[in-house]
Amino acid sequence: MSIVSEFREFAVKGNAMDLAVGVIIGAAFGKIVESIVNDLIMPVIGAIFGGFDFSNLFITLGSVPEGVAMTLVELKKAGVPVFAYGNFLTILLNFIILAFIVFMLVKQVNRLKKEAPPPAPAATPEDIVLLREIRDSLSK
Repeated sequence: MSIVSEFREFAVKGNAMDLAVGVIIGAAFGKIVESIVNDLIMPVIGAIFGGFDFSNLFITLGSVPEGVAMTLVELKKAGVPVFAYGNFLTILLNFIILAFIVFMLVKQVNRLKKEAPPPAPAATPEDIVLLREIRDSLSK
């Protein structure tokens, strides 16, 4: 079997296609969650805490040249090493929200799955039925 035919067989198997669809949908879902965090949740948190913005939380690890604004973007442009833990907090919040949504989704899918009824007992073979009838008629 050639490598091309093996690859084609692998690529069209159901599991590979399901995985590909899952990855594509997962990436799109990740963008939705990122937008929810950045555009809906973080502004509310900022409003509650008085303009608080996680993305601008950082610690400078080097000296700041004169004339450079103390914003994360400007410090990075100037080449100043910064410990930008605010971006990490935002990504961590994205992950927690995404994990919770996936948990709720799996929980609902499991709840909606109907348990398969137990299999019906197998029918007794005809020869056993006949032997039982004979036994019953002889015992009378």
